Amino acid sequence: MRPLLLLPIVALLAGCGAGARPDPPDPLLDYPVGAFSLTERSGKAVTEKDLKGSVWVASFVFTRCTGPCPAVAATVARLQAEFKGEPRVKFVTFTVDPKRDDLAALNTYANTRGADPDRWWFLTGDEETIHALHRDRFKQAVGHNTGPGVQPGDEFLHTPRLSVVDRDGVVRGVYDGLRNERLPPAEADAAFEANLGRLKARVAELLR
Repeated sequence: MRPLLLLPIVALLAGCGAGARPDPPDPLLDYPVGAFSLTERSGKAVTEKDLKGSVWVASFVFTRCTGPCPAVAATVARLQAEFKGEPRVKFVTFTVDPKRDDLAALNTYANTRGADPDRWWFLTGDEETIHALHRDRFKQAVGHNTGPGVQPGDEFLHTPRLSVVDRDGVVRGVYDGLRNERLPPAEADAAFEANLGRLKARVAELLR
């Protein structure tokens, strides 16, 4: 599965000067998620009101995915463990393949990853609604993979990004959900850890 991204890419150009400049702070985004009504893996209806007052990390996957989705889910599982002592932080995973990802499939996927049912929700619903939410509210690309020779587990194209949403339901930051495998291993690990450090700092900032 090839990751796509609609978010603007900012090129950081080195200027003339005597020393290195510090990295700029992460931009504070302002993408209201707005109203939605979907179904959680438990079968209960979930709306944006159920997340009011919580800082939450959103991710998009599908259970058949043989591309980056398992790595993204592993990152969310790690964050769930690292924020174990902070009940105001929640995790919300949306399936981009709701026609196949029924409640049983989502429960199996979630249980395999140790998802806390009170803090890590898996949401499904109408495909068009979820894709519009992903594309129009979270500002990330999603769609069917219409390339030649599509195999099971490669039916959808979407970004493996994690969005941090504030207590009022506004996306305030977007971060990598997996390592950049095009980099040398040590460099990829360092970059990914720095990325997660920025995500956690943004969450802490929003909790304050």
